[in-house]
Amino acid sequence: MIGIIGAMDIEVNSFKELMTDKKAETISGTEFVCGKLWGKSTVVAVSGVGKVNAAICTQTMCLQYNPDFVINSGVAGGLEKTLNICDVVVADAVIQHDMDTSPLGDPVGFISGIDIVEIPTDKNISEKLFDASSENGIHTLTGKIVSGDQFINSAEKKKYLVDTFGAFACEMEAAAIGHVAYKNNIPFCILRSISDNADGSSHISYNEFVDAAAKNLVKVVKTFFEKI
Repeated sequence: MIGIIGAMDIEVNSFKELMTDKKAETISGTEFVCGKLWGKSTVVAVSGVGKVNAAICTQTMCLQYNPDFVINSGVAGGLEKTLNICDVVVADAVIQHDMDTSPLGDPVGFISGIDIVEIPTDKNISEKLFDASSENGIHTLTGKIVSGDQFINSAEKKKYLVDTFGAFACEMEAAAIGHVAYKNNIPFCILRSISDNADGSSHISYNEFVDAAAKNLVKVVKTFFEKI
């Protein structure tokens, strides 16, 4: 069983439309759709925007469906200077950039309980996703993705995320999904297509390119599914 989570309908509707033998159920206010996707048993869910929504969705998916691994597929703001709209970042680690107990002596982003800043993604699955993206002719990078309950729309904040964490992309759910999957010992990977540049114009470019960026990932996941 493969789990796919997106924050918004636009990020996962195409997967649900392509599924066969579908069955849906709603748990804790989240609809989970099970079926076959390109021949693989899959469960797809829309978590809602933000870290708490993402965590609720991921924990429910882990307990109810026990996926072999979880893919978080969606859009993100680009931070690395060579990234353009509709390019792809495959995360090697995720970080909660708005987690900050540094006044107590911890590094920024430190997560008590698991006692790390960078939550590692599954290397094997991530490498296969990278190859699938590259095979579709998409400029693809591997790097850190940072998450927080903020839509980044500031060149100053963008610089902070790059300087502090070495981040390649920013969004609002991946690190929460990773946190939950990590605690449940379920492998996870993060696939993000760039919808904006996380600067002062990001609200404009996001609205213009979010649909194209999300659709870009369907090709990548299809190629990935055909390889595993």
